[in-house]
Amino acid sequence: MLKIIHTADWHLGRVLHNQSLLADQAVVLEQILTYIKDHQVDALLVAGDIYDRSIPPAEAIKLLNGFINQLALINVPIIMITGNHDGAERLSFASQQLQAAGVHILGNLNQVTVPVVLQKADVTVKVYGIPYADPESVRDAFGCEVKGYDEAHTFLVEQVKAVYEHNANNLLMSHCFVDGCETSESEKTLSIGGSDRVSFEPMMDFNYVALGHLHSPQQRGADHIRYSGSLLKYSFSEHQQKKGVTLLEFDEKGLVKHQHLTLKPQKEVRVLEGLLEEVIAQGKTDPHKEDYIMVRLTDQTALLDPMGKLRVVYPNILHLEKTLLTQAMGKTPNRDALKRGAEHMIQDFFKQVTGHEMTPEQLTIIEATLKSIHTQEA
Repeated sequence: MLKIIHTADWHLGRVLHNQSLLADQAVVLEQILTYIKDHQVDALLVAGDIYDRSIPPAEAIKLLNGFINQLALINVPIIMITGNHDGAERLSFASQQLQAAGVHILGNLNQVTVPVVLQKADVTVKVYGIPYADPESVRDAFGCEVKGYDEAHTFLVEQVKAVYEHNANNLLMSHCFVDGCETSESEKTLSIGGSDRVSFEPMMDFNYVALGHLHSPQQRGADHIRYSGSLLKYSFSEHQQKKGVTLLEFDEKGLVKHQHLTLKPQKEVRVLEGLLEEVIAQGKTDPHKEDYIMVRLTDQTALLDPMGKLRVVYPNILHLEKTLLTQAMGKTPNRDALKRGAEHMIQDFFKQVTGHEMTPEQLTIIEATLKSIHTQEA
């Protein structure tokens, strides 16, 4: 058997609500190394977005360099394609020289038909890489007349299919947005209005398709066309996703099986919801209080410094929402309400936020307060 691990969307250097995730990324990279050793993996794939920015911070470069050095020590090659977050030219620097050390960086559109050949005993897998490419880049590289992302991506896939051996094990890597897949808030939109979507049908003939860009582990169109998902949860919208990598096993006839290997972060990304007092009480006994937390408060009354109080029990709380207040603020007052005066507007706002009418005692306080304000203005 020839074994490959499919990963994508590392986003080294990522920040979550101003919190650096480099230390968290280092932890899961160590887990990938452990999986490689334990399963005797023959190659590692990274389907784009190795870095989070085209000019990554020095610490992110250092982390990747250290990881690649660890792979070199155990003689495991790494094959990477560039994603939309990567600076393709920077990441591809000295790529030809690095190939001799087992580091294959596929960022050149004119090289999509040149495979990286993996071989173990009688099993051979040819890996083709399509880096992220917008339609303009494809037009410039090939002098063709492709009009959109789908047409451009299909053109590149067909270039590969025109040269590959139909009876061989052919694996395609691509960084793209396959239409019909689940999305997350942390993914950068490639184009406005859904025009960045591409079809899965042209990729059906490959033995396996290792996709990157979307952060949720999933398949589309067929079981062998898969997103491995990102290494970590990069937004609170991903809090229910099961992050990991995909282990592939090939024999001389093709893909034998694939398996999701879970990655366990040192800090989870969680969303808590409830009354302030309830969330604080939960935090006092929570064994995972160091996790990255977002809290949705359902309190119907005004709160004094809820973030400060929550941070006492959840030191890594990163975001706070007041659910009822957010709903109320999203409603636009109509003209009739504006004409009814301050007292009625306050009553309406109170009802929108709390879902209840004001009590006679509360109305008395409002009337007295407004009267005091009017007296001072006079």
